[in-house]
Amino acid sequence: MYGPNPAGPMAGKPFGAERAVERALFLPMKFILATKGRMTQVFNDKGEVFAGTVVTAGPIVVTQVKEAAGKDGYAAVQVAFGEQKTQRLGKSVLGHTKGKGYKVLKEFRGEAGELAVGAEVKADVFAEGDTVVVSSTSKGRGFAGVVKRHGFHGGRRSHGQKHSEREPGSIGGGGRAGGRVAKGMRMAGRMGSDRVTVKNLKVLKVNAETGEMIISGAIPGAPGTLVEIRSM
Repeated sequence: MYGPNPAGPMAGKPFGAERAVERALFLPMKFILATKGRMTQVFNDKGEVFAGTVVTAGPIVVTQVKEAAGKDGYAAVQVAFGEQKTQRLGKSVLGHTKGKGYKVLKEFRGEAGELAVGAEVKADVFAEGDTVVVSSTSKGRGFAGVVKRHGFHGGRRSHGQKHSEREPGSIGGGGRAGGRVAKGMRMAGRMGSDRVTVKNLKVLKVNAETGEMIISGAIPGAPGTLVEIRSM
């Protein structure tokens, strides 16, 4: 449980107040990489409770800065996150990272601002009340049927419907689409492990010492999943 911070910037305000909009007008692009943790509850000074997800953010290191006027033709910042044994990486990657082993290399589109190669970004780049966009990989469900994957109701449970409780039913035939299965037909198949982006989430708490952040609502993926957090 996380209690209110009477002296914090959110004192007397609901989470996600106008302050987040004001910060977005004057600050450059903000981003960080994190790993997903558990869910928890956060209480504000009014006693209102908010569900949130704890993530361990950063630190991340800037490994490359791309400019629109350069050879790449677009502005972006490449960052590294997590440690990795150097013997597990190729020479091209180690040459790019100056011999340091990182587990993840990610790129964020946008102007770098004052960021330069070697700069370190920590969780305190965000503050309570900021509005963020979160992207991660959803849980893998394996091969799933149409009831679980698409929410089909299934067949009737009576009048001779012996084995059709979870069957998809007709998928076409000679009288539809020229005797073939129409493209995009909802059928059984591999479910999950998709990149999912959730917008308009609020930063509820930031602990600069431990790198922990609490973001409102649920974040896709299992605990330990890599999470991308960006400012709106």
